[in-house]
Amino acid sequence: MLYIIGLGLADERDVSVKGLEIIRKASRVYLEAYTAVLLVNQQQLEAYYGRPVIIADREMVESHSDSILASADTHDIAFLVVGDPFSATTHTDLALRCRQHDPPIPTRTLPNASILTAVGATGLSLYTFGQTVSMVFFTESWRPASFYDRVGENAGLGLHTLVLLDIKVKEPDLEAMARGRVVYEAPRFMSVAQCAGQMLEVEAERGQGVCGRERLAVGVARLGSEDERIVAGTLEELAGADLGPPLHSLVLCGKKMHEMEWEYVREFAVDREKFDRVWKAEYKGQG
Repeated sequence: MLYIIGLGLADERDVSVKGLEIIRKASRVYLEAYTAVLLVNQQQLEAYYGRPVIIADREMVESHSDSILASADTHDIAFLVVGDPFSATTHTDLALRCRQHDPPIPTRTLPNASILTAVGATGLSLYTFGQTVSMVFFTESWRPASFYDRVGENAGLGLHTLVLLDIKVKEPDLEAMARGRVVYEAPRFMSVAQCAGQMLEVEAERGQGVCGRERLAVGVARLGSEDERIVAGTLEELAGADLGPPLHSLVLCGKKMHEMEWEYVREFAVDREKFDRVWKAEYKGQG
């Protein structure tokens, strides 16, 4: 059987008791290490699990999954996922491959906390979130703005938008590849400030008010850990905020932000007076 096990958000201790029991008995243990990362390293995980862990990068999972699924029809294989197993479509694809295998490989999923639910720590109601969007690193030649339309759809309904920020782990250096060498770039993790800055850049181009400077937003970092950070303010303020090490996410607040949400979130504000002024002028009474 292939066990797809959620690890939670922070460290080795966030795994469930059921998950840990399976990990310690499995024939092989893989850690998917490119859609998200834990705040601890591989060695710390192995010490806690008492088992060696095989790092499964994008190439292995997407192009060489047969090596992961080998003997899974007769042995137990543990596939570990940061957060919740099905927060990324990659893991749905792996489960589908198990169904299509000849003979089919039985699977079992063990859920855990993910950013999709942990973001409730901001005080924003999970019932009033719309579509989740992703923000990728802009380059000189590639500045995708598809997120803007989906944020606009959420904004039109008064809903909050969770923005998942780009991470680059074991990404090939394209210039080196062009010269026939396989070289990987250093890992990069987008910050709340970078995300807010890119949103403001696209707003300057599109000009529809979806991601304006005075839009209220909440930045989060390392949710679930002992040093988690939550900072609220306008997008302009968050573009200059430093929330420390990764992982970061951002929430753009919807206009239906309830008074109880405002009362909770304002405690995290960069400038509480400004936060209150913007909320009362643009958000109060919209819900």
